[in-house]
Amino acid sequence: MFTGIVRERGRVVSAESNGGGGTLRLRIAAPRTAAQTGLGDSVSIAGCCLTAVAVGSGQLAFDAVPETLARTTLEGLAEGAEVNLEPALRAGEPLGGHYVQGHVDGVGRVRTLEREGESARLRLDVPEDVLRYCVEKGSVAVDGVSLTVADVDEGGVGIALVPHTLRETTLSHLEPGDRVNLEADVLAKYVERLARR
Repeated sequence: MFTGIVRERGRVVSAESNGGGGTLRLRIAAPRTAAQTGLGDSVSIAGCCLTAVAVGSGQLAFDAVPETLARTTLEGLAEGAEVNLEPALRAGEPLGGHYVQGHVDGVGRVRTLEREGESARLRLDVPEDVLRYCVEKGSVAVDGVSLTVADVDEGGVGIALVPHTLRETTLSHLEPGDRVNLEADVLAKYVERLARR
């Protein structure tokens, strides 16, 4: 379980396929996160919950399996890319964002990112099967960042990004056409399932 509050921006040191197995080994430089992560711990990488398989010298390694690669943007990561990181929520820690599982529901595309003084307005094209869970003033995670939906249109959402988010996450570097990992609010999914009954 995560909150969508990014704790560190990590840098991809390497992203290498293991060959025939289809698994991608990601090695990420992230000194603060590495210092508090043990083998087997969960860490959100750009919104994807992955298990640490190696930790040391300020770096972490993760294996992304074909299922994860097919449903996220991780396969497109290259050496030097920045990623949002969040260690799993520990008992007693404040829940500052919203409940985020690190289970990506779909991949969206950046329509526009327009500066509004020190803040910005992000517009995303969102797949229909994710968009149905998006409501005005509801929550959505974008590349692991907990955000509030400002408005919804037929094909996507608009999100207001505050200066702190622009400084502390990778979202300020987004450009039109970029792909982002999306996770809808888990509460909306449970409400939908219960309502069907």
